[in-house]
Amino acid sequence: MTTPFDDDHLREECGIFGISRHADAARHVALGLHALQHRGQEAAGIVSFDGARFQAHRAMGHVAEAFESDKVMADLAGYAAIGHVRYATFGATVLRNVQPLFADLSFGGFAIAHNGNLTNAMALRRRLVKAGCIFQSTSDTEVILHLVATSTKNDVVDRLIDALKQIEGAYSLVALTDSMMMGMRDPLGVRPLVMGKLADDTIVFASETCALDINGAEFIRDVEPGEIVIVSDDGIASLKPFATPKPRFCIFEHIYFARPDSVVEGRSVYDVRKHIGAELARESGIEADVIIPVPDSGVPAAIGFAAEARIPFELGIIRNHYVGRTFIEPTQQIRNLGVKLKHNANRPQIEGKRVVLVDDSIVRGTTSLKIVQMVRDAGAREVHMRIASPPTTHSCFYGVDTPERSQLLAATHDIEGMRKFIQADSLAFISMDGLYRAMGEAGRNAAQPQFCDACFTGDYPISLTDHWGGDEDQSRPHRVKAAG
Repeated sequence: MTTPFDDDHLREECGIFGISRHADAARHVALGLHALQHRGQEAAGIVSFDGARFQAHRAMGHVAEAFESDKVMADLAGYAAIGHVRYATFGATVLRNVQPLFADLSFGGFAIAHNGNLTNAMALRRRLVKAGCIFQSTSDTEVILHLVATSTKNDVVDRLIDALKQIEGAYSLVALTDSMMMGMRDPLGVRPLVMGKLADDTIVFASETCALDINGAEFIRDVEPGEIVIVSDDGIASLKPFATPKPRFCIFEHIYFARPDSVVEGRSVYDVRKHIGAELARESGIEADVIIPVPDSGVPAAIGFAAEARIPFELGIIRNHYVGRTFIEPTQQIRNLGVKLKHNANRPQIEGKRVVLVDDSIVRGTTSLKIVQMVRDAGAREVHMRIASPPTTHSCFYGVDTPERSQLLAATHDIEGMRKFIQADSLAFISMDGLYRAMGEAGRNAAQPQFCDACFTGDYPISLTDHWGGDEDQSRPHRVKAAG
């Protein structure tokens, strides 16, 4: 059960990792998944191939729990493996939904792991079920599996291309057969995927560069939008079978999702977040005594804000890193105290001071309200809130779990209304142009935006067939569901 004190944040997506032609493939995948744990904490899985057969292990919980047993790792022997960490946003959190998914198809074994969300998965699923396909999970990733299985193409790569040409949405995928490993991204490159290599030239795919680092792998390059990279005995091949419009990488990866020590699309995440903080200070600076981040995601932006504003930076809120993802069923009294399970005020840095709190986003606003109150209770004279993203006014359909739009505070309140709700003395968000400047752009190109920023603008770059039946009425409330 998810702790009730974690429901006021955009949820992580999922993380994928793959390695081919290495004697200890599964152990490298497990290490990579450890580094990607922030992208999904509810389940993990690995599928490996030893040249004769495929092995799989999937489990609920963290990577350390799923793969702590020597026997489990020994049973995953093989020279190729792919893995997945999952945050359950589509279907129940049950073992049958844990990836990678695997099936024996007419050409042999086929395993696949997916980060993202298909926006026409339900329409495709209905068609496939009508044609006689039997689904074993409620994951939209299984749609891809069935499309590959039912394709009339002969070659496995052509079958995969045939499948991908039928789907809509945002995705990064790693797939494994008995003869090759493949990594691929959707034509707009919304979700990340990088390539690296070990000292022996073994090729690695990962959602983020931090997963390369933990394995001692050298970064090669990003898999390009719309590209399929194939690793086999014949070497490395690259296919680009799709029309590739101007990429629209998810800007929220830079704001929150990616680990700060990753390099995403050529940009240091840590540096970008400091630049965002600096832009935020230039746009909405205020007289104060101390800049305090809401840990941990607000830390780099707060450092940038403090440096630009020339106001001291202090850790005025201390995070308890040992709060798990599960908790006893709380009483209402305990629920009301729940924010202190994860955060506690560092009173000597707060008492009697004018405080600026820096956080990455406001979703429902309930956590911000509790943190503002906690800082006031610690003796702050004033509490100002600064947010390192524009107001989150729309839900994401591309692999991020967000509330219904009607539950997003910024969708139902103006800035002053939000300030009153969280009970801060002032509230300000970075502007869209300020965010883009922090990314190294001159500003947002409204005619052709450089990133996917739909959660701030409602400008959805990929068709939303399942959700609005093609009628992209952005005012409709909805609940986003994704496989990972």
